[in-house]
Amino acid sequence: MVRAPRLTGDADGPPPDTVRRRVVVHGRVQGVGFRASCARRADVAGLGGWVRNTGDGSVEAVFEGPPAAVEGLVAWCGQGPPMAQVRAVEVRSEEPVGDHGFTVR
Repeated sequence: MVRAPRLTGDADGPPPDTVRRRVVVHGRVQGVGFRASCARRADVAGLGGWVRNTGDGSVEAVFEGPPAAVEGLVAWCGQGPPMAQVRAVEVRSEEPVGDHGFTVR
């Protein structure tokens, strides 16, 4: 099987101690600064990934990096910024792809 080259990350892939989590945050999470706050925290933590609003009113994000930093941001998503009212957070583990830098989509 031939695999397509990765468009993000290093040619050698992510470091072995890297984890990746995808979260979907439900509740009053759009229009309250959730994405901007999330991106600032991810940048400070040195994480790769992205965050975006979804059509159903939730926020979806992917965090990739050292386990403690990723889990810290996943935990923060359970509360979010001051104006957010988080009702539920879905978390899924994914294979790291070597993302560097964090973007708001």
